[in-house]
Amino acid sequence: MPFGEQPAYLRVADDLRQQIVDGSLPPHTRLPSQASIRATYGVSDTVALEARKVLMAEGLVEGRSGSGTYVRERPAPRVVSRSGYRTLGDCSSFRQEQTDERVRGTWEGHSERIEAPPSVAERLRIEAGEQVMCTHYVFRTGSEPVMLSTSWEPLRITGRTPVMLPEQGPLAGRGVVERMAAIDVTVDNVAEEVGARPAMAAEARVLGGLPGHPMLVVFRTFRAGSLPVETAEVVIPADRFRVGYHLPVR
Repeated sequence: MPFGEQPAYLRVADDLRQQIVDGSLPPHTRLPSQASIRATYGVSDTVALEARKVLMAEGLVEGRSGSGTYVRERPAPRVVSRSGYRTLGDCSSFRQEQTDERVRGTWEGHSERIEAPPSVAERLRIEAGEQVMCTHYVFRTGSEPVMLSTSWEPLRITGRTPVMLPEQGPLAGRGVVERMAAIDVTVDNVAEEVGARPAMAAEARVLGGLPGHPMLVVFRTFRAGSLPVETAEVVIPADRFRVGYHLPVR
């Protein structure tokens, strides 16, 4: 089989990937065995094994104990809608992360007081080690977990106020804009950056999939003028969702 200059295991992975994409190897089909790959492509057992590892890392196939490796079903991606427009009123932690009003969901969260890691401190423009309230969220639509979020708020702003704990008090579970307004902090802008990285083991346990599968990560910071009042990282499975934005035209 004529190949180019790529390493042999990548060339084999490319060909198998194309068969998955074009439907020659449909979902739930068993991937050719290591011996079959070796014979078909004229490669060693090591090359065949490495090619299978590539497809597994990409989330295209999954191993089933005692049965073999199978093509994973690839559901049509759904959209997690986000918006630069935030307002007071009927807002919740779920609505803050998913602005499509047609999507109904629930969330659970827990908070703890921690010292700000350097990366968080930089985004909040505070000193590393300064006290922040860290809240971990799991968001679901129906029974399906769709997003994880970790947020950090400087206790120099919210400490000793009724909104210090996002999920407790008179505004428990409300969005950042409404909670900050209650302590006379007017949030008027939000910045987001979207990146990608492999899933960590703890994330994969909650969201499904395997460690190493791709995740979209939204880095979000709410500000009052130039003052950051909250920053968060929202983690979304990249094989099941896209991130869509609705931005006002000025």
